[in-house]
Amino acid sequence: MYNLPERTLVNKQLPKTAVYKKFNLSAVDKAKFDADVSRLEISAEISPATVSVAPGENVSSIFAIRVLLKKQDFDEKSITMISKLIDQKLVLVLVYKSNAKLAIFHKKLFMTEWQSESDISLPIQGLNLDIVYHNMIMQIGRIHIENNNTLLEQIAEDERKAKLLKEIERLEKLARKEKQPRKKFELHQKIYKMKKLFSEY
Repeated sequence: MYNLPERTLVNKQLPKTAVYKKFNLSAVDKAKFDADVSRLEISAEISPATVSVAPGENVSSIFAIRVLLKKQDFDEKSITMISKLIDQKLVLVLVYKSNAKLAIFHKKLFMTEWQSESDISLPIQGLNLDIVYHNMIMQIGRIHIENNNTLLEQIAEDERKAKLLKEIERLEKLARKEKQPRKKFELHQKIYKMKKLFSEY
């Protein structure tokens, strides 16, 4: 499964009631979670006992959790909740019908695009579990380290760039609609400065 060694496979159900107890969910929140998630399964455990990889300083094992969804347009809060349920490093395989996407939570939720579940792969790359987990975050989050940043620094920089790009798009939309020449000019000046700032990242 997911190109993982057979020794890693667990295939054990994780009761949804564990989520409810952990987060003391209200009836409304339970209903929202239940509307998104059909079933939780611990699919695999990646650890020194199951693969030929040394333990890391921060990561002793990584669990792959298969999340069967009731709908494709799920609430990301439900997925974040699952990520915080187990005090371990998790990789989630979100499954809807025959399609799936990978998700991982590291300061924020990262997800891949939908693809056939049969094409999902979790490559184990690295000499210890710290590096393996680091590489999984980078793969799933499509993160490219630049300017000798750490992973967290790169995530923060990518977020700043995404916000700046969103603001540029918002201002460009306003500029297209603006009728008054003076306001239109001011908007274009703001857009120019923001694009210059964006190019400097």
